[in-house]
Amino acid sequence: MTPTDVHNTSSHSNLYTAIIFDLGDVLFTWSLSSNPPLPEKLLRRILSCSHWFEYEKGNINEAEVYSRVAKDFLVDPAAVKDTLQVAQDSLQSNTKMLEVIQELKEAGLMIYAMSNISAPSWEILERKATPSHWALFDHVFTSASAHQRKPNLGFFRHVIERTGIDPSRTILVDDKLENVLTARSFGMHGIIFDNESKVIKDLKNLCYDPVLRGKRFLTSHKKNLKTVTSNGIEFMDDYSQLIILLATGDDSLVDYVKSPGQFNVFPDGTLFTTEVYPNDLDTTAIGLTVTDHVDVGTKHKIMDEMLEYRDSDAIIQVYFDHSRPRIDPVICINVLNLFYENGRGHELPETLDWVEQVLTHRAYISGTTYYIGADVFLFFLSRLLQTSAEVRRRLGSIFKERVIERFGVEGDSLSLSARIIAATVAGVIDERALKNLLSMQCEDGSWDNSWFWKWGMSSIMAKNDGVTTALAIWAIEEVQSLRKEQSETNGCTQNALPRNQGGIGHIQSWLDRGTVRGPKIPQITEEWEYADCAWEMMESITTTPKLYLR
Repeated sequence: MTPTDVHNTSSHSNLYTAIIFDLGDVLFTWSLSSNPPLPEKLLRRILSCSHWFEYEKGNINEAEVYSRVAKDFLVDPAAVKDTLQVAQDSLQSNTKMLEVIQELKEAGLMIYAMSNISAPSWEILERKATPSHWALFDHVFTSASAHQRKPNLGFFRHVIERTGIDPSRTILVDDKLENVLTARSFGMHGIIFDNESKVIKDLKNLCYDPVLRGKRFLTSHKKNLKTVTSNGIEFMDDYSQLIILLATGDDSLVDYVKSPGQFNVFPDGTLFTTEVYPNDLDTTAIGLTVTDHVDVGTKHKIMDEMLEYRDSDAIIQVYFDHSRPRIDPVICINVLNLFYENGRGHELPETLDWVEQVLTHRAYISGTTYYIGADVFLFFLSRLLQTSAEVRRRLGSIFKERVIERFGVEGDSLSLSARIIAATVAGVIDERALKNLLSMQCEDGSWDNSWFWKWGMSSIMAKNDGVTTALAIWAIEEVQSLRKEQSETNGCTQNALPRNQGGIGHIQSWLDRGTVRGPKIPQITEEWEYADCAWEMMESITTTPKLYLR
């Protein structure tokens, strides 16, 4: 990681400016030999008693603490000292965590240590790491020097006052829940050190730019973003490549067959289902809307062919194959998107009617024949609403209701990304889904393990980490864009348009600046001068969903 990985594009990424690490059992570990003077269990009890706490705070000396604990635990003071010496001799620095701290330091974060440790033990511990390692810390706070110890509030106040850190922008990493609890009570973000890999993942997700990390993953795997099935088969398919292209707009990432006409999921038209896998309307519709190698005349010829593959209810089907009469509402949406994009949406009225029924009655709630989960349906429908003002007027209201109904429902990375994108098209942000999505990013920058589509006649599912990562990046960027627009719009309404102040000129000039996107606003006339309805109209404009075009 480099300094540019932090505080870069998202409001999320610049939340934290400081991290406080515990030392014992986080950055340093110890163990006892097979036959120590005292058992490890007893030593840990001694280290957790009130006398030892006073020793760590510098209130009693070494001889006094050995005498007191020997009396309370009925042991020889020399045995306590010798056992502690064995533990101290075994101290090992956590190289992996120190490397992570170095990355965080280079990225611009303030790094502190905060440890319950006596003065003599601190002198020993200092020698267990190199000067360059200790130089990573802006300051090391010990209980002995502060005369306070964790989890006491006073020790935390001492650190906050000495450093000037903002607790709300500070992370504490500690292996003890009681210490993390106190940190959280000050407003810090607490991480319990119970699994090193998870802690590293959490730190990167909290401190580094998720979009930049995700894009680096895609770039490092470009043209090799493979799909994996639930029965363990790995392969390249054109459908997933086209979805990655849809989400990123970056042709350099993908490798697909630039078909001159109909598209096929599989580059060679075969895999493990039948001898020949037919071309399908879904991959073709997406391919024709996200690629630019097919001329307009050919597109219309293919759409003419699509019209030949409707069932007895005039619903568009899945395959260019009359022997496979299948329908799926998501595939219907993607075909409708192609038709509306090319001015021919009116040719599929029955298909749109059925999509509306599916939306209205929540028929998508358990997924569809070929797609996994409810959120994918809403995601693809959001594309159609962006393409067609007619469909937006017809379905926009119920679409927004259905999207908001999904808020709070658990989901994997792909489902959450799909939901977040759909929500931004409706002009709302699912904050909980966004928070969960950000926490799911892997250490390598990807988002993974999300089933996307399946074979309708079998239980085989498919996932593609490239698809999931691309959609996650898209979702995060759309939230950022919507937040920015909402902020700008709110600024305009608050600063330029105080209610019942100013006349027609003020309102019209605000509209003319083009701040609000959405349906064209009618010209304001003199009869609006003193009417409250003008202000009601303005309030409705500020909540018009932003329709991002991809």
